[in-house]
Amino acid sequence: MSLDLVPDTRTAAAADSADAADSTGAADSTGVGADAGAFTAASAPPGEGRVPLTPSALREIVRELAEQPEQWIHHVRLSTEERWYRRLAADDDHEVWLISWLPGQSTGFHDHGGSRGAFTVALGELEELSLGGPEQGLLIRRIASGTTRAFGPDYVHDVRNIASGPAVTLHAYSPPLSYMAHYDLRAGGLVRTSEEGPEQW
Repeated sequence: MSLDLVPDTRTAAAADSADAADSTGAADSTGVGADAGAFTAASAPPGEGRVPLTPSALREIVRELAEQPEQWIHHVRLSTEERWYRRLAADDDHEVWLISWLPGQSTGFHDHGGSRGAFTVALGELEELSLGGPEQGLLIRRIASGTTRAFGPDYVHDVRNIASGPAVTLHAYSPPLSYMAHYDLRAGGLVRTSEEGPEQW
């Protein structure tokens, strides 16, 4: 399946993680997706008011794309200043991003402005931090190559590269990101500290 690329290369911070049931939690998977129709969302009606894609559909989008490196690997760049990223595709109801991570680079705790999302680690490995329930505290997950995370609209996490080599990830969001809020993790939990919009990406 061909990918209609959008000429939109940027550098900084921008995207991530996971749940098929569309909850605020996240779920991962290492299987290979198959629903090619999910990538273009061709069945959704055009124009405003389109229903956001589910985390499951977004998971299939990034899984399928990860299985087609010829569509994205030539775009990958590495930046020592911050994570490099490029938006690969955009539609009324979703968008797809390509991100590279050098060792030590991270997102910090952030949400996705009410968008659902999914990401897969195509190369390398990452670590994800999130808050569980009252009895779980801080959850730390290793996200190996081939692992996919999908999440609902209220999910907050921190994704980082603590490995010795670079990593490459593919991300999908629905609806497309409109803003992202950032948080500090303090003794009492997460505290919102700032917000950024598309003009900063």
